[in-house]
Amino acid sequence: MTLRVFGITGWKNSGKTTLTEKLVGALTRRGWTVSTVKHAHHDFDIDKEGADSFRHRQAGATEVAVVSDRRWALMHELRGEAEPSLDVILARLAPCDLVLVEGYKREPHSKIETRRLGAKDTAPLSASDPNIVAIAADHAVSGETVPAFAIDDVEAIADFIEAAAGLSRS
Repeated sequence: MTLRVFGITGWKNSGKTTLTEKLVGALTRRGWTVSTVKHAHHDFDIDKEGADSFRHRQAGATEVAVVSDRRWALMHELRGEAEPSLDVILARLAPCDLVLVEGYKREPHSKIETRRLGAKDTAPLSASDPNIVAIAADHAVSGETVPAFAIDDVEAIADFIEAAAGLSRS
């Protein structure tokens, strides 16, 4: 099975998470299995203080798996190790039709750049990243050599990603 990866990138507050969420919904409604990887640039925690798994990590466990009859999660504490590469994370995912990667501006996979007028920075990333194959914006885009979509035109963006990722309905 070939791992299909497509990215959603952009500056802070440019609409990456909202677009990723909507694309997951659109693509899963079309019958695809979709996984996501979200890059965070800050200290984050998905575990609550006082929970058993939190206590395991605080005690020094490198990995803690939490398992129930509805879901499971694996947390890995780096404890001074370098942040793992995207390839390392992708290798740990279960097989799926498509992985949507949010963030990871500098990785060499195909990406759509999100742009909002109210974003932290408005300098186009496409000017310096040949892996940006489309733009999704809340305003008119000119001077680009890649397709530009309205950021809310999720169905058209999903069509584009299906084609770009080589997904075809048989």
